[in-house]
Amino acid sequence: MKVMMINTFGSTEAFEVAEIEKPSIQPGHVLINIAATSVNTVDTMIRQMGAELPLSPASPALLGMDFAGTVEAVGEGVSEYKIGDKVYGCAGGLADLPGTLAEYIVADANLIALKPKILSMREAAALPLVGITAYEGLERAGIQSGQRVLVHGGSGGVGHIALQLAKHFGADVYSTGGGDKQLALIEELGATPINYRTETVESYVSKHTNGHGFDIVFDSVGGENMTNSFDAAALNGHVATTVSMVEIDLTAAHFKGLSLHVVFMLIPMLHNYRREEHARILNAISRIVEAGALKPVLDSTEYQLAEIGKAHARLESGQAMGKVVVTV
Repeated sequence: MKVMMINTFGSTEAFEVAEIEKPSIQPGHVLINIAATSVNTVDTMIRQMGAELPLSPASPALLGMDFAGTVEAVGEGVSEYKIGDKVYGCAGGLADLPGTLAEYIVADANLIALKPKILSMREAAALPLVGITAYEGLERAGIQSGQRVLVHGGSGGVGHIALQLAKHFGADVYSTGGGDKQLALIEELGATPINYRTETVESYVSKHTNGHGFDIVFDSVGGENMTNSFDAAALNGHVATTVSMVEIDLTAAHFKGLSLHVVFMLIPMLHNYRREEHARILNAISRIVEAGALKPVLDSTEYQLAEIGKAHARLESGQAMGKVVVTV
């Protein structure tokens, strides 16, 4: 089968066309003919850093995590899928799991779900990693109807899903963005936009919460921005973040009694730990999509498998609006 391999980690030109043997079916797995995949920040990090990143596969490496496609074979012990089913998931591209920059993948049945019928393959391929991340963060923060939720980075991959899910769960949703296009998308998706370049945390907390703070802050920006999240959160509030590899002062979190939830959705894949949780969340996301409450935003660009380097460059440029998707 045709794949895009990396022999030497580094630049976006590191990908090379190759032919490898089609994978064989395994117990508990399904063989999937991949129709589309999408690019996530972690994919670009692996390509850039290689062995410096503990979760990276050894070279030659087959990257790519998200996919949507059609079941071609079903392994022993799998009863929930049959040949011809349209599925989606996040099942490879790190450690010892071969990725999705290929025509086929053998995926653990616990890491996939039936794709939402109303989505195209390209749309479905955009959802798994960001959808699972957003859902897990909000769930762990105990989201409830009527709460005020702030999403940092609401026009980004994870952020634009998190604000739609928060709205679906009945929250009053606000989101930060830094440009007219970003703020317009946030508003289009049903959240109140906040321009972080012109509004201070103190001003928007006062304006939107009467100074009480937000019940949940979902921080898809992370890093040093976490101090803004602590400042924006209500007493005994919750902060969920996807980027916490930073040294930071927790004093504000302490005196507010905040709960901090670090979301690292790759744990089930890396450690074969509670993988069935990913199937559960993906199935829940499918139902939410089918109900009309969630739709992924795709970047305006379109790429084919052989153009994966250009797709990585597009995401890294910071110019993409929504998910960068690659047709296989």
